[in-house]
Amino acid sequence: MSDAPIHKKVLILGSGPSGYTAAIYAARANLEPTVIAGAEPGGQLMTTTDVENYPGYPSGIGGPEMMAELQAQAERFGTTVVYDEAVEADLSKRPFTVKVSAGQVYTADAIILSTGATARYLGLPNEQRLRNKGVTACATCDGAFYAGEDVAVIGGGDTAMEEAQFLTRMCRSVHVIHRRDEFRASKIMQDRTLENEKITVHWNRTVKDVLGDDAVKALVLEDTQSGETEELPVTGMFLAIGHVPNSGFLNGQIETDETGYVKVKPGTTQTSVEGVFAAGDLADKIYRQAITAAGTGCMAAIDAERWLAEQG
Repeated sequence: MSDAPIHKKVLILGSGPSGYTAAIYAARANLEPTVIAGAEPGGQLMTTTDVENYPGYPSGIGGPEMMAELQAQAERFGTTVVYDEAVEADLSKRPFTVKVSAGQVYTADAIILSTGATARYLGLPNEQRLRNKGVTACATCDGAFYAGEDVAVIGGGDTAMEEAQFLTRMCRSVHVIHRRDEFRASKIMQDRTLENEKITVHWNRTVKDVLGDDAVKALVLEDTQSGETEELPVTGMFLAIGHVPNSGFLNGQIETDETGYVKVKPGTTQTSVEGVFAAGDLADKIYRQAITAAGTGCMAAIDAERWLAEQG
């Protein structure tokens, strides 16, 4: 590691679909981008076994394989990938400064933020062991794998209601597990859930354990009032208790919403700091799909290229 800062025209923080797509476009524009891969190189798709809804893969593709192909494509055009994590940033003046965990400091004329968001999990050992073996945090991504089966959705907000409704299209039954005796979701979403014959709501229940050797077979539910436990036979558990945007390292230098998602100017990827752009799940709490992340990565690279050209 050198002591002197390393300067880059474009620095891309994050290596999911948005980061690598931004890198492909920036590299082809001769901006010689460097990608700081982050704590989880490849992003959330690295924990996804099968991706069947990304255009161009008619037979589906494994998440890690897809990310390896995206990385190879970005590197083919001259992208440099650094396996480290951004831990500090100074966006108060240009060139911008970013420090990684190993201590190296980078400066950049433009920055593309694509550090993503991390799904909230319950923190159960078996939950992590069975991730992508019945435990998932994305019904839109994985619902089709549970066609005709019994599944559970954990949560009580609009996202949980939406995921439960979505899953009723292909699953035999959907169990909504909520730790309180009323939902916090909007009234219309509550009504749709409660009126759906395929949905059973388990009030005042928390998940204490996930059962299964190689795949989810049942959940252990605990009654929050009596403390009694029961087993609920399901083959899928869908977490819908929110995501945490990976924006903490910015220390409030970029405008975000109340939950930490980076705000961008409508129709662009421009953040509140000129020359800093945001793409992917870091700025998107609605769609959170690989294809939408890639699309905003493309936008960010084009926005950065045009902005740099204007700077002369």
